[in-house]
Amino acid sequence: MPRKNPARRRRLVEEILQAGRESSTATVLFHTAIAAQAGLTASDTKTLDVLLRHGSLSAGELAKHTGLATASVTSLIDRLEKKKLVRRVRDRADRRRVIVEPIPSAAVQLGPSFEAIGPAFETVLSDYSEAQLAAILDFMRRTSELARAMTAKLARGPLR
Repeated sequence: MPRKNPARRRRLVEEILQAGRESSTATVLFHTAIAAQAGLTASDTKTLDVLLRHGSLSAGELAKHTGLATASVTSLIDRLEKKKLVRRVRDRADRRRVIVEPIPSAAVQLGPSFEAIGPAFETVLSDYSEAQLAAILDFMRRTSELARAMTAKLARGPLR
């Protein structure tokens, strides 16, 4: 069994944290560029993505999925509705409840820019074994959950 090397592990963790920052920056700038082409913000396009993946949601549910404050989600929905990318509709089961549904043309409007992403990432991922892919998937799921939790905390005030 190989011996553990705490110094190497620490270096790798530091390099992963640095690479994570670089990846995050590149991703935010990429999504900002895509959003700008459509006259939107990155938050607009990512919220639209949540709706396209999960289906119609209430403002509260959108807040939970995005980690944004409900007031922020309300103005975000207003912007998307004004651009005819979503619509507010009464819930058929509970007429008091309003849900937000994506308008099908929303996906068409953003589709071309996003369609190139999948094949490009599949090429990168083809270099990894199944075990490595499982580790990458676990890392991505766990860090996404952590980021959503931290975003929700930020919506309530500064992190401590």
